[in-house]
Amino acid sequence: MPASTVVGFDGSRTAWSALRWAAEDAARRGLGLRIVHVREPWCAEHPMDASVETDTMTARCESMLADAAARARDMAQETPISTALITGAVTERLVTESESADTVVVGSRGLGGFAGLVLGSVGIGLAGHAACPVVVVRRMPRAPGGDVVVGFDGSPAAERALEYAAKQAVARRTRLLALHGLRCPPAAPHPAGFGPLMTVDDGDEIARRLGEWRDTHPGVELSVSLSFEHPIAALSAASRAADLVVVGAVGLTGLPPGRLGSVVHSVLHRAHCPVAVVNGPSPSA
Repeated sequence: MPASTVVGFDGSRTAWSALRWAAEDAARRGLGLRIVHVREPWCAEHPMDASVETDTMTARCESMLADAAARARDMAQETPISTALITGAVTERLVTESESADTVVVGSRGLGGFAGLVLGSVGIGLAGHAACPVVVVRRMPRAPGGDVVVGFDGSPAAERALEYAAKQAVARRTRLLALHGLRCPPAAPHPAGFGPLMTVDDGDEIARRLGEWRDTHPGVELSVSLSFEHPIAALSAASRAADLVVVGAVGLTGLPPGRLGSVVHSVLHRAHCPVAVVNGPSPSA
């Protein structure tokens, strides 16, 4: 049985965008959709603004999930849809959900535990510790049908990101664009009127590896872009016309597990489309 696309939902504006992305992803890739609301344990069962005894926090959460499921069914009519109301710490519960999910999807900012997701501990903790790819929906694509863009630096996390990006590209029937920012030569001045020379060992090795990957994935239309532009700038620019940007949680930085690199942080802030952060492989991989 294939794993499901899981969406963390709290009723906020970006949560509705995340729900749309997750429903379309599940339908496109033949997965189930699981809509999860994490209720933090310190939330009072009887809200201060409740007018009747039956107006409880549990009833409100259940109603919100029912509305979300109804909207999802309109967007993905053939997709199996389930809901779950879970009590606990938001990050921990979503990390647990990731252990059996294909992808976990969240909005960039929301209410309660999802507030300030991109900058706060929930989003960073989830992206750094999840057992499957995490998609943060800050903005929906400007024009659906664009490329799936993946940042590739040759690291193990980038290899996993490439595999996930390929699945997304095939499902969307679109091109996969792999971006790699070449390192400039050590700080030696170059002649006036000339830019820095391309580092052959870096560029050739990346091109060779991506070429070998293309040979073993004939069903994927892969294009490769190598440049001296900083990865953050290159990925942000490519995101303007992309359906999805995919990055590995940790690249060639030597950061310990659970810590996200500066590229991931910046791309989450600057991207003009949803961003997938790939830590571990999805269970269906």
